[in-house]
Amino acid sequence: MDNSSEVRAFLTSRRAKVTPEQAGIPAYGSRRVAGLRRGEVAALAGVSVEYYTRLERGNLGGASESVLDAVARALRLDETETAHLHHLARAAGPQPSRARARRDKTPEIRPAVRRVLDSMSGVPAFLRNHRFDILAANPLGMALYAPMFATGATLPVNSMRFNFLDPQAQAFYPQWAQVSRSAVAALRIAAAQSPDDQQLMNLIGELSMRSEPFRAMWAAQDVYVHRHGTKLLRHPAIGELDLAFEALELPGDDGLMILTYSAEPGTPAGDGLELLATWAATQKAKTAPARD
Repeated sequence: MDNSSEVRAFLTSRRAKVTPEQAGIPAYGSRRVAGLRRGEVAALAGVSVEYYTRLERGNLGGASESVLDAVARALRLDETETAHLHHLARAAGPQPSRARARRDKTPEIRPAVRRVLDSMSGVPAFLRNHRFDILAANPLGMALYAPMFATGATLPVNSMRFNFLDPQAQAFYPQWAQVSRSAVAALRIAAAQSPDDQQLMNLIGELSMRSEPFRAMWAAQDVYVHRHGTKLLRHPAIGELDLAFEALELPGDDGLMILTYSAEPGTPAGDGLELLATWAATQKAKTAPARD
């Protein structure tokens, strides 16, 4: 992924979203550009037009944090977008070879992490990396995402490929468009943080070639951080489940996080999770080898 192109596309798209009225700039006559002009952004950020033009053309290398923050304020970027701009700037600078190798490798799953995952017996839980590879899952997690594992695929399984390339995904996610946009926006952050991860770049290239919706969402330049929220799922055996999710980052394991899904006991979703556990046990019993 070319960093200069990413910077140019991101800043141009954000500039197009800010109206003169939002920026407190009088708008006179017709305007040939959507949103603000480069000169207006430069004035709001307190830099020269030439300097901002150089930044927007993709040359973020050497830009100070104060300049980046000033540009972020001028473009009315939120916290996630501002952090993304800083990641793009860091990626534009020299990267140690050791850091490049670390980003591209497949992380080892520590035994303690596996024990934590397995101990969460009452909630579906997954271990995921920044490429959206599901590296491990507890039994209830495997049951919840049964369509993703329906083909008999072994772990790791990539949830982005399921989302955009598996025909079952749109039935599984009733709010597929919303889920997909947020997933792509999170993947863009991962790409900015790990620009030398060839496996990640290959995934983005594959999805861009094989999925028109992915191409359109990727071109939007949106960024999003998955921390917590709710997700509506339509399980083929249980029906709809409106679940709360939490993303628990593992600071000692670069790029890894544990994702959990839960519901209040006694609610329809809580009852659905109990039914899911019963269904999972039934499925396990069906596939268990017969005893003599």
